[in-house]
Amino acid sequence: MDMRQTIRGQRGIGILSLLIGGGMFFFVSLLGMKITPDVLGYFTALKNIKATAHDPGNSGASVTQIRSSYTTRIQVEGGSSVVAEDLEITKEGNEIVISFAYSKKIPLFANVSLMIDFEGSSK
Repeated sequence: MDMRQTIRGQRGIGILSLLIGGGMFFFVSLLGMKITPDVLGYFTALKNIKATAHDPGNSGASVTQIRSSYTTRIQVEGGSSVVAEDLEITKEGNEIVISFAYSKKIPLFANVSLMIDFEGSSK
């Protein structure tokens, strides 16, 4: 076998491709590590809000009592990025509807940040 045939037959990844792929992997990993806690906090808040809205004890409660129930729930089940004062509480028929909306600025690196608007409802 000739040496030229062996070299031509070899295939692999080049150093430039390796650097570009590694850089993309690093950026996606950084993004995931920075965003994950805030997204998990959003889903925790959404779970607590839905549980508060569907609590049978809150069916005839006032807005203040519902806020107090939500505060108790987040103290027992874990922190949340949504406090009771951020909740918008309405009634549609006999159903309590609790909603919220907030923005979160997540610093990524240097002067680059990511702004995410979160909103949710018990409906």
